[in-house]
Amino acid sequence: YPAICTFKGSFESEKHQYIVHGGKTPNNELSDKIYVISAVCKNNKRVTFRCIEKDLVGDVPEARYGHSIDVVYSRGKSMGVLFGGRSYIPSAQRTTEKWNSLVDCQPHVFLVDFEYGCCTSYILPELQDGLSFHVSIARNDTIYILGGHSLANNIRPANLYRISVDLPLGSPAVSCTVLSGGISVSSAILTQTSNDEFIIVGGYQLEDK
Repeated sequence: YPAICTFKGSFESEKHQYIVHGGKTPNNELSDKIYVISAVCKNNKRVTFRCIEKDLVGDVPEARYGHSIDVVYSRGKSMGVLFGGRSYIPSAQRTTEKWNSLVDCQPHVFLVDFEYGCCTSYILPELQDGLSFHVSIARNDTIYILGGHSLANNIRPANLYRISVDLPLGSPAVSCTVLSGGISVSSAILTQTSNDEFIIVGGYQLEDK
């Protein structure tokens, strides 16, 4: 369950890269790695892929899965936005019985500079729960977070959040607004059908479904 998104160097660029962060490894450990994958076309027209691991500095997000990562574009710049997910309880709190117990990640919003690997964490009062398996939608300088599952409360709140990111010459400005019209869903699949239309398919809505 890694977080995956597409990334363009600029909003007008037609060249895409793919960002992969976190997830579970084959031995059931959680990863905090971030990779940038790009397609490389050779002379024989065969497409191969190049994968580069990016070193992160600053407020580095802890290893997690079931989270989201998206890219926003503002004032000719771009930035990754990471939110939510689950992680194992901290090592200092582990016991034999709870060695692999999972907890919600803190509801922090992380901005990630893909060029330099710098990470900055933001605490927004509107985000009270660390949601997992939510749906995220990115448009220009805005990300919409819909649904998800709270492990601490075992609920799928019908929340819809709008996170706006402004990227001036100085420090970024991040704000969050709670919108009406949310639905209770987790682990759904989202696809974009037009510039302003998205379709959500499947997922879990009630505990007995």
